[in-house]
Amino acid sequence: MKVEPTKLPGVLLITPRVFADDRGWFLETWRRERYIEHGIGPDFVQANASHSSQGVLRGLHYQWPEPQGKLVWVSAGRVADIAVDIRPSSPTFKQWTRVDLDADHHQQLWIPEGFAHGFQVLSERATFNYLCTRPYRADADAAIAWNDPDIGIDWPLPPAGLSDKDRRAPRLADLDRDRLPS
Repeated sequence: MKVEPTKLPGVLLITPRVFADDRGWFLETWRRERYIEHGIGPDFVQANASHSSQGVLRGLHYQWPEPQGKLVWVSAGRVADIAVDIRPSSPTFKQWTRVDLDADHHQQLWIPEGFAHGFQVLSERATFNYLCTRPYRADADAAIAWNDPDIGIDWPLPPAGLSDKDRRAPRLADLDRDRLPS
């Protein structure tokens, strides 16, 4: 597997080895010791998947005080995946990175604790998968406005299918810093 840094320290793009022949292909989506060698982990405790149609925007989500690290990939379709550094003490605070993930290239993105995460579906439909380092907790669920001008994400499509949570999410500047990771 190939592991490449993004413009945000700690956020990594992973390209697994794909073994293909006339029958199709095979790849490992997770092998603990290989990922641990690159600082990805610790172990994952929850696996999730979502399926959405074109333009659907989900995010920017995070958990506090129990932040999650996420290993994400697309098993069908294509998405624009976004990670935002929301650690006030970080030199890259409020900066974001975008990686387009699709089922044809099998790439994954590692988003460590301390980052908000969101994605937008670029294809007609997409299935998005993620492994989490901590379980989802409704009382720790949090979001930041997907269109926060202080962050300035350049989403590729007009948003469609926003949830009530995402429509009501506050700007980063309106959050108490005690509700952000350090």
